[in-house]
Amino acid sequence: MSDSSASTRLHMSRVLAPQPVPEDPSLDHPSLYFNRELSWLDFNWRVLDLARDSRTPLMERIRFIGVAASNLDGFVRKRVGGLKRQIANGEVPIGPDGRTAEEQLALITSAVQDQHDAIHAAWTDQVAPAAHDAIGLAIRPWSEVPADDQSRLTAYVEDRIVPILTPLAVDPGRPFPFISNMSLSLAVVLTNPNKGTEHFARVKVPKARARWIPLNAPMEFIPIEALVAAHVDRLFPGMQVEGVYPFRVTRNAEVPRDDDDPDDLLESISERLRERRFAPVVRLEIDGSMPQGVQSFLQGKLNVPNEDVFVTEHPIDLTDVDDLADLHVPDARFDRSLRFPSWTPTAHPNLPHPTDPSDRSMFAAIRERDVLLHHPYHSFEDSVQRFIEEAAHDPEVLAIKMTLYRTSEDSPIVKALIEAAEQGTQVAVLVEVKARFDEEKNIAWGRKLEDAGVHVAYGVVGLKTHAQAALVVRRESDGPRTYIHISTGNYNTRTARQYTDYGLLTAAPQPSRDLTQLFHFLTGFSPDQSYNTLVTAPQSMRATWHRLITEVIEAAASGQEARILLKMNELTDVELIKDLYRASQAGVPVDLIVRGQCRVRPGVPGISENIRVHSIVDRFLEHDRVFGFQAGANTHVYISSADWQSSRLDERVEAAMPVRNDALRQRLIQHLNAALEPRPRTWALRPDGRYVRTHDGTHTQSLQELLMQQYADR
Repeated sequence: MSDSSASTRLHMSRVLAPQPVPEDPSLDHPSLYFNRELSWLDFNWRVLDLARDSRTPLMERIRFIGVAASNLDGFVRKRVGGLKRQIANGEVPIGPDGRTAEEQLALITSAVQDQHDAIHAAWTDQVAPAAHDAIGLAIRPWSEVPADDQSRLTAYVEDRIVPILTPLAVDPGRPFPFISNMSLSLAVVLTNPNKGTEHFARVKVPKARARWIPLNAPMEFIPIEALVAAHVDRLFPGMQVEGVYPFRVTRNAEVPRDDDDPDDLLESISERLRERRFAPVVRLEIDGSMPQGVQSFLQGKLNVPNEDVFVTEHPIDLTDVDDLADLHVPDARFDRSLRFPSWTPTAHPNLPHPTDPSDRSMFAAIRERDVLLHHPYHSFEDSVQRFIEEAAHDPEVLAIKMTLYRTSEDSPIVKALIEAAEQGTQVAVLVEVKARFDEEKNIAWGRKLEDAGVHVAYGVVGLKTHAQAALVVRRESDGPRTYIHISTGNYNTRTARQYTDYGLLTAAPQPSRDLTQLFHFLTGFSPDQSYNTLVTAPQSMRATWHRLITEVIEAAASGQEARILLKMNELTDVELIKDLYRASQAGVPVDLIVRGQCRVRPGVPGISENIRVHSIVDRFLEHDRVFGFQAGANTHVYISSADWQSSRLDERVEAAMPVRNDALRQRLIQHLNAALEPRPRTWALRPDGRYVRTHDGTHTQSLQELLMQQYADR
C-alpha cells in the first residue's frame, strides 16, 4: 500500500468517530449506527485516495482531485447547509447515532476543514508536481509568465475579458454586492492617491471564459483569476491597486420545502430556486494572502462565522482541474500510463447490432427473451436509446410513456419523444422538477416537450418521482403488446458512460401490466394501484424488504440455506438495518456492497458479526442497486431505483423489479459475489469505522476491470 493510502486510512479512522458499544446493547442503541454525514465524508476520502495513490494513472489522479473537490462542494451546500437550517429553526432531532444537529455540525465542521485542506494539499504537493515531472503540466502565476506571453495575454484581456467584467465598488452610495453561489470573485483593495482614502471593490471572475488560459509553452497555463488580477488596474483608472485577493462563497442549498400542496407546482419550484439563490452563506473560501482586515470585512458583510472560513495557500476551487485531465498529451508513449485503458461499450449480444443488415427490430429481440443490460459495459445508445428511437419512428407504436429524472443537455431521447409526438404517437412523460440542482433544466425540458404535444406531468404532489422506467405500446398481429424498460439509473446518455447501472427490457405480460398501472398512478388519480410483480415506494417497498428478510431468517432457523446479498449507493434506513442485525443474530450471512453512506456497524459481537460491508470506488461511479434474498430453495433478486434510505422509501416514487429469468438472476449474483472478493479499489468497513483496502494480491484486476474483460470477450 502506498504512503498516501495509509494517510487516508488514518484520516478515515478519525472521521467516523463511532461510540463505544456497551455490553448487550438493544438494537436501538446509538453505538450501533455510524453517523450519516461522517460516513459520506469517508466516501469522499476514498475518492481522494485514488488521486493520492501513485498507482492511479496520472491524468485520472487529476480527474479524481476535481471529483473530490466537487463532491465536497455539494456536501457543504446540502448537508452542512441542512444542519445549519435545522439549528436556525430550533429543530432538535436526535440522529440514530445519538447526536444532536449541533453535535453533528461540530464534528462535521472540523472534518470538512481537514478534507478541504487535504484535497488542496494533494493537488499542490503530489498530483501537480507529478504532472509537471511527467508531462510538463504547470499552472503559472502572472509573475512567472514569460514576457512574450504577457504581451499577448494583455491584449487578450483588453479585447476579450475587460468588456465583460463589472467592477462593483462598495461605498455609502453603493451597497455590498450580491455574491452568487460558487462564483469565484476578486476582493480588490484600492486607494485614491489624491484623497488618501481606502476603498473596496468586488470583481466577479467570468465563467464565460475557460478557467485555464494556455501559454505558448505546451502544457502550461495561467488561471483566469490570476490573469484578471494582473490587469485589474484597467478597471479603476485613477486609483491605486493595493491588493487583489480571490475568494468564493458557498450558499445553503437546503431551503425550506413548501410544495406538499401547492396551487402551482412549477411556481413553487421556481420560488424555491429563487430562495436558494439568496440563501445564507455556509462557507467562505479565501486566499491565504488576504489581510485580516479584508477577511473580517467579507465575513461581516456575508455574515460568516470564523469556523466557516476556509483559508488556503493553494488555488481556490479545484473542481475545474477536471478539464486538465482531458488535455491531449502529444507524446503517444504516455497514453497507456496516463489514463485508464480506453473502454468502448459493447453491443448486447441478444439485441440487433447497429451494423446488422437484417431488418430485425428491438421489439422482435425483446419478444424472444428478457434482456439484462449493464451499463457502461453495454452500449446505452445501442440499447435503451435505440429502444426509444425505434418506438418513435415505428408506425405500429401507439404510445410511449417514460419518466425523466435527470437527462443529458442535448438528449437524443427527448428528441425522439418530440419526434414521436409530432408524428401523432401518444407520448406521456413524467418530468421530475424536484430533482435537486436540475430543477431549472427539467422545467425547460418539460416546456419543450409540452410545446411538441407531449402529455407532461410534473410529479406527484408531496412525493419526488425517482423511478426509472419506460413503456412502449405497439400494435401487433395478435393485438397490442407492451414493451418495458426499467432501470437503476437515469435516461442520460452522458452518465450512462460513467455510472454503472442495470436495466431490464421485457415484454412479459405481468411486469408490463404493472408498469402500465404505475404510469396511471403517475399521471392520473389512482392512489390505490396494486401490482403483481413490481414493488413500489412509498406503497409497498419497505414492507417487501422487511418480509423478504423475515423469510430468510425463518429459513435459517429451520436449517435451510439462507443469505442476504445487497448492493446499493447508500444504506441509512434504521428500521431495515435493524432487520439486517436480526438476520445476523439468526446466523444469516449478510453481504453488503455500499458505495457511500452506510450506517451499518459490522462485526459487533452478538449483533452484526455475520455482516460484511464493502465499498467500491473506481473509474466508473457504482450506481446500480441489486437486492438478493435466499431463503431455502427460493432466491429472489431485484433491481431497483431506490437505496435503503428513509427519504427514498417513504417520500419518493421508486420501483423495484424482480429478475425472474434464472440465467439473468445467476449473472447478477455472480457479479455481486465478484464484488466481495479482495480486489484493487475495493474497501472493507471495520467495526471501528475504518475502511481498509481489501486487495491482498489474489486478484490483480478491480471489479470493473474484470467486468470490462468479461463483456469484451463475449
